Amino acid sequence: MNDTVTNPKTRTKTKVERPRLHKVILINDDYTPREFVTMVLKAEFRMTEDQAYKVMITAHKLGACVVAVFTKDVAETKATRATDAGRAKGYPLRFTTEPEE
Repeated sequence: MNDTVTNPKTRTKTKVERPRLHKVILINDDYTPREFVTMVLKAEFRMTEDQAYKVMITAHKLGACVVAVFTKDVAETKATRATDAGRAKGYPLRFTTEPEE
């Protein structure tokens, strides 16, 4: 009789999770000019004039508006750069990020 022990080959599949997405949110204020807000949206978020205007008006009417959704690092970088652009001109323009549900 043959006493050979065979072990089955096991393969482990690594599961790669997608990174959590974060929303970039424009917070409305009553001091930053509308033209400047649309300029920042076009420059930082690569929006068209029409898209930037719609986002700006939505934030103006509702108090805040989701601008875009990115991975955490990209969202935080874009929000910081957009906020800094406002601060450089002396405006209280503010962008924040929060995890997407």
